[in-house]
Amino acid sequence: MTPAPRRTARIELLPDHPVTGPDGQPTTDVEAEFAITGGYLELRVPGTGTVQIVSAPAVRRITHPDAS
Repeated sequence: MTPAPRRTARIELLPDHPVTGPDGQPTTDVEAEFAITGGYLELRVPGTGTVQIVSAPAVRRITHPDAS
């Protein structure tokens, strides 16, 4: 199985779906490396040492630089 491509982006989540931020506190707005896999986002937030997984419907917005 080929791993999903990863990009770095600003991820905004809905208020009731926080992830752990780089300071160890819950947040719904984070800069992270992400991949979309089967309806889920795999997030690698710098400083956490973990991969966090959220359901795609928990995402409000993903903003990243244009790669073209």
